[in-house]
Amino acid sequence: MKNVVVLVSGGGTNLQALIDAVDAGTVKNAVISAVISNKENAYALTRAKEHGIASECISPKSFENQDAFADALLDAFDRYKADLVVLAGYLVIVPKKVIKSYAGRIMNIHPSLIPSHCGPGYYGLHVHESVLARGNKVTGATVHFVDEGTDTGPIILQKAVEVRDDDTPEVLQKRVMEEAEWKILPQAVSLFAEDKLQIVNGTVKVK
Repeated sequence: MKNVVVLVSGGGTNLQALIDAVDAGTVKNAVISAVISNKENAYALTRAKEHGIASECISPKSFENQDAFADALLDAFDRYKADLVVLAGYLVIVPKKVIKSYAGRIMNIHPSLIPSHCGPGYYGLHVHESVLARGNKVTGATVHFVDEGTDTGPIILQKAVEVRDDDTPEVLQKRVMEEAEWKILPQAVSLFAEDKLQIVNGTVKVK
């Protein structure tokens, strides 16, 4: 059974989708061992407590430098025996020290079809505003492994979502979550937990 630690900054809708999938048995061979947020009042921590999942706040603002913050995260991952770290709406840059220590074991969900509408500054509603401003007819979501770049790691899964003429950023955001994010994130976690993912020459192969 693989231990999954989820990092989240806000409400935790992707976390909830993952919790529901684990409870339903659609995520195989995995348990959420902890939820960590950079914000004490993040509703994601409440979701964790309501489901009996360990939770805590580890904020970079509480440390004198990024190296100390990285050590605190790594210590938490060790305590919760993390096999996989999932970034589910985590709006903090993960320290390089952590990425190196957990290479191939950190995945992120991004609300667009990478490499479109991604990189520095592309998070939350900004992504969907960019999609609409560009006039895209299709958008979607991507789950990828995390490397030292921003949204540049190997892609695990993607799912397309139609963009409609009357969409607002808020409406599009909701549809992308419901039709893509909440489906492919649990699927990617399950594939990892079942040892079905392999990185070959910078791309992900499903065994």
